[in-house]
Amino acid sequence: MSDEFAERRRATAWLQRPDGPIAAEHAEFEAGSGHPTLRAGRLHRLVSGVEERPREVSQEELDALGDPMATLCFQRHIFPMAVQDLLDQLPGAVDQPKVYLVSESGTIPQADAPHLRRDIRFALTYAVRGTEADLLISTGANSDPRTTFLQVAAWDDRNKVFNYYMRITPAWIWTGNSWDALAAASRGRGCFDSHVNGSVVMKELKQPWINWQSQSAAIQLPDNDPLRDNPLYRRVIGAENLETTVRAQINRWTAARLEKVTAGGIVQHPDHLLRQLFTTTTVNLTSTATQSVGIRPGDEPLRLPMGFWMNNDALLDDLGLEVEAPVPATTTALYAQSLATFGFRLEEKAGNFSRPGDTFFAFVVPEAALEDNAVVREMGERGLISPKFAACALMVDFPNPVFSADRARLMRYVPTTATAADSLGDRIAQQILAAAGTLPADSPEARFAAHWNLPDATWRDDFCERLTAYLKKVQERITTREGFDDYVRLAESRRRQFKAMKLHEFELTLPVTDIPATAATLRMNEDATVTAQT
Repeated sequence: MSDEFAERRRATAWLQRPDGPIAAEHAEFEAGSGHPTLRAGRLHRLVSGVEERPREVSQEELDALGDPMATLCFQRHIFPMAVQDLLDQLPGAVDQPKVYLVSESGTIPQADAPHLRRDIRFALTYAVRGTEADLLISTGANSDPRTTFLQVAAWDDRNKVFNYYMRITPAWIWTGNSWDALAAASRGRGCFDSHVNGSVVMKELKQPWINWQSQSAAIQLPDNDPLRDNPLYRRVIGAENLETTVRAQINRWTAARLEKVTAGGIVQHPDHLLRQLFTTTTVNLTSTATQSVGIRPGDEPLRLPMGFWMNNDALLDDLGLEVEAPVPATTTALYAQSLATFGFRLEEKAGNFSRPGDTFFAFVVPEAALEDNAVVREMGERGLISPKFAACALMVDFPNPVFSADRARLMRYVPTTATAADSLGDRIAQQILAAAGTLPADSPEARFAAHWNLPDATWRDDFCERLTAYLKKVQERITTREGFDDYVRLAESRRRQFKAMKLHEFELTLPVTDIPATAATLRMNEDATVTAQT
C-alpha cells in the first residue's frame, strides 16, 4: 500500500524524488505521530485529490460500507490501533490469518551491513466470510505495532470494490475505494499512486518472489532478533502462497469492474479499459531465479526473464501463441563482466549504504503487469475485443512489453465516451485502419492495419513465426559482448522509467549503475537490436 503520512512505511526511494516524499495536500500529517484533529473512535475519510482535509464519515456513509473491516469493527464502534487488536476482532479460524514477510534488505547479511536499517513488513490475508481472502493487511514487522503503519484493503462484497483504510492515531481513515483509483480527480493520488487500477498490489508476483520470504529465499535475521519472538513471525509462510491470493483478488475486482462498466450493453469509459492494452498503467517486477552472488564464469547459461523480451503472459498464455525457441540465455562470463563494466551496486542513500554487485536475484526488470493483462483477458471473454484485436495491438511493438510509445499512440482511436459494447474492438480497428491509409508504412497505425488484414486462418501462425524468429535473433546477440551490453542498457532504461513511478518505493528494490540518469530512453527492435527511442 501507499504511504503519505507520518505513520507510513519508510519509502526510501521517495526521499530521493525531486517532488518530495509526501503529497503537499497532506503535509499536515508529516510532523509527529498521528494527528490531533482526528477524533478518536471515529472513521474519517480523505480521498486524495477530492478532499483537502479529513472529515468524519456520516452514519449513512458508514452504513453503506459492506466489507469486514467496516462491519466487524467500525460499525460496532471498534477502532483497533495495532494489528493484533484488529486480528482479535476477527473470527478465530484455525488457519487464519495467512502471514507473509517482505524486506528489500532482508537478504543482505547482517555482517555486511551492521548499520543498515532493516525495514521488514508483514502482509496478512484473512478470509472472513469464506475461503477467499477479503482482508489484506500491511504493517511494520520490526517496529512498535502501535506507531508503525497499519493499512488494510478490504473486499466489499455488497458494493464489489476494495475499500482502502489506514490507521492514523487516534482514528482510522477511509482513503477511497477501487472506483476512486479510476476517477480523474483521485487517479494516481494518495493510495492510488500504487493501486492505480483499484486492485491489490504485489509487485514481485512470480517466482522467485523478489524480496519476499519464500521457497526461493529466506529473510535473514540475527539469532537474537526480537522479531523471532513475535507470534506473527512464527506463522510466516512462503510468498508462493500469496501469489495465488493476489492473482485471485485481481481477477475478482477485474470481473466486478467489467460487469459494472458494461451493464446494459454500453461500455462506460472505453478508454479506461483500453489503456490497459495500449499503455503501461503499472508493472510487475521479474528476474532470473538465480542468486547473483553465486554466479561464476563457466556456470550454466543464465536465462533472462521471458517478460523482458515480450509480454509472454498475454501473447503465449492468454492468446495461445506458440514459439519454437527457448528463453534467451547469456553466458555467466558476460553477466559477470557487465557488473564491473556498468558499476552495478546496491545503494540506499537514505541509509548511507552501498555495496558492489547486483540485487539478490540477478537481473531485476519491470514486465507487463498482471492487472493490465487481466483486463485485456476479461474484455476478450466478454466479447468487447477479439483475440485477434488483442494480438494485433500487442504485436505492434511486441519487443517492448512495457513503456511502448508506439502502442500508446493507438489510444487516440479509442472512444472516451459511453459506447456500445458490441464489437467495440472492431470499431476501434476500423478507426485505426482509416488513419493508416495516410501514414507511413512503419507507423503504429500501419503496422496494426497490416496485422488486422492478415487472414483469420493464418494470423496466429504468422505471429508465432515472428516471435520465434525474434527470440532466435536475441539468442544470437545475447552471447556477444556488444549484444549483452545493449540488453543491460535496455534493462537500465526500463528501470529508470519504473523509478519515475510512485510504485517504486524502496531504493534497494533495484540495482544502481554508472549509466547516467540522463541517458537516452532505449527501445528494443524486432531484429534484436537496441536503439534510442524517438
